[in-house]
Amino acid sequence: MVRVTDQLIIEKDNGVGRIMLNNQERRNAMTFEMWRDLPTILDDYQADDEIRAVVISGKGRKAFCAGADISQFEKNRSSEEATIIYNEAVSKASINLAKITKPTIAKIEGFCIGGGLGIAMCCDIRIANDVSSYAIPAAKLGLGYGHEGLKRLVDVVGPSVAKEIFFTARQFTAQEAFGMGLINRVLPRAVLDSYVADYANRIATNAPLTILAAKVVIDELMKAENMDQDLCDQVVANCFASEDYQEGRKAFMEKRKPMFKCR
Repeated sequence: MVRVTDQLIIEKDNGVGRIMLNNQERRNAMTFEMWRDLPTILDDYQADDEIRAVVISGKGRKAFCAGADISQFEKNRSSEEATIIYNEAVSKASINLAKITKPTIAKIEGFCIGGGLGIAMCCDIRIANDVSSYAIPAAKLGLGYGHEGLKRLVDVVGPSVAKEIFFTARQFTAQEAFGMGLINRVLPRAVLDSYVADYANRIATNAPLTILAAKVVIDELMKAENMDQDLCDQVVANCFASEDYQEGRKAFMEKRKPMFKCR
């Protein structure tokens, strides 16, 4: 069964639920509508006892997901109220993906940038081709990342590598990402599809309660304690309220280097 929404392609086959991000003109960048609709699909997969594994990928060969569709920022993130609505949609989609009890696999081809890497981090396993690339360019845009997304990244790669990814805002190759522990497997482009299909089918045929128990316990072991939530929320809010955020967004649209002033 294949169902196509405006920008999400959904398929159920042999115990595997698939979600394909489909915004190829913008390298599968996530629109507000994609963030908004993703939880509905995940809820359907969660409730379907026939689904034993979920695979997320990007349409075409050029990109898994190039992050948020920044062309919508003027409309969806230009005011405090609009930013709250947008961030809530992103947060709900990310939380639902991270908390679905079915095993999740990100099949990564091409660019995996910003919010796209955030989506991949919400998955249990990341399998990529050897020409994929990774970055979180928040420091080039003046964006603030909340604790949820950062914690997932730190849980996977550790604090030092997470800081390198954020501080430099540069792109990393598939080989670098594998060395960091950012992705689980690197494969030649020609075999990625068949490998991930076999991988997902293998998981789907294993004992679901055993997999569920392992996922729940491992996730519980990774929970943070004694975190200053208010401080985390404030420093992120400061980013979006800053002149630097406005400058970063404007510079990106004008295809020029931003001039940040730390205010």
